Formats: sequence, C-alpha cells, structure tokens
Amino acid sequence: MNFEQLFKQISPEEISDNVFTLAGKDFYVVTAGKEEHYNSMVGSGGGFGLLLKKPTTWCFFRADRYTLELIEKEQTYTLSYFPKEYRKQMFFLGSKSGRDSEKMKEAELTSVVTPSGDMSFKEARLILECKLTAITTANPNDYYVQEDIDLINEAYNEAKVYRKLVFGKITHVWVRK
Repeated sequence: MNFEQLFKQISPEEISDNVFTLAGKDFYVVTAGKEEHYNSMVGSGGGFGLLLKKPTTWCFFRADRYTLELIEKEQTYTLSYFPKEYRKQMFFLGSKSGRDSEKMKEAELTSVVTPSGDMSFKEARLILECKLTAITTANPNDYYVQEDIDLINEAYNEAKVYRKLVFGKITHVWVRK
C-alpha cells in the first residue's frame, strides 16, 4: 500500500488529540533523514502552539543526539504517534544510537516515505511533518522558577551535554485511515 492509501491529510487545527496528552503522556518517535539514510529516537515532552503565526511544535534534545544532527542537515523531520500496542517497538528506537548501529533495519516497524520525502512508519496513527524553524540552547540563567533551573542544571550534570530546544513549523498532518 502506498502512503495515501494508509493516511489522510488534515490541518493542524483538526488534530483531535489533547495537546497535553500528546506532549506530556504519550511518547512519540522523532525521525529525520531521507529514505537512503534516516534515524529515529523516542521523544517525550515538548509542546504545540503558534510561533511566527504558524502552527509549530517544540521539543528538547540532548545536543549529542544523532537524530538532531540529521534534523540540522535535512531541516525537516517527523513526529509520529503510535497506538499503545507499539510501545515496545518505539522504545527499541531509544535503546541504542543510530550513529553506530543498524537499529533502523532491526526496528520492528515498517518505514514509510511521506509525499514530501520525509520518513515515518506505517504503524503510526498520527504523523506531523515539520520544517526546522529554530534550534536554541536552553540556558539555566534564562529560567526564573527554581524548580526549572534545578531540572536544567541536573540534565546538564547528568549528561554533560546541553539540551537543545528545537522548533519546527508543522507542514503536514497525517492520520491513519
């Protein structure tokens, strides 16, 4: 089956999921690259809103993530949400780096190319295609709530690598038919 047989396009305003559930309780898969070479990782957290008058997503990445490297190179990526029965397969994508493994070939998910040439998976129930808008480094000195400052500082100390805040304009939204 081709992509259009599996998914139908909707507008960002037609997403029926609760955005706090999508960003806070549901895990998602971030995928960057093209069919010849792509990588995925599990994401959680982030958000949705309007940035520069455009529907936009944002998420935090460790600066050393291979997927982030591919996002910067290609300047597009997808966020894919799955039914709960695919949790094990999703978490496999977070179990090792794609920089030094063949995890995308080992993943028990079926890759699919969107009409725009971005990568996702046919098992997804919701796919957001995003165009990279901005990447900025989260600086603890820019936060004013002590709890948030502590969380950012803790993340830096544990990973010894800064967190990047990635903003992407939503270019297409696809839902499973």
